[in-house]
Amino acid sequence: MARRCAISGKGPMSGNNVSHAKNRTKRRFLLNLRTVRITQEDGTTKKVKISARELRTLKKNS
Repeated sequence: MARRCAISGKGPMSGNNVSHAKNRTKRRFLLNLRTVRITQEDGTTKKVKISARELRTLKKNS
């Protein structure tokens, strides 16, 4: 399964590891994904993977 937020669609970013000698090697910045149960409008619950930032936003707006 892809590392992607179900709400915002955010995925991993890429960048560099930089050593003290300024050697650069590629790396990935992964999301802080959480699996949460969300209650839908018809009363059923569904498990979705969302980022921690979107989880904070959902809790703030509900």
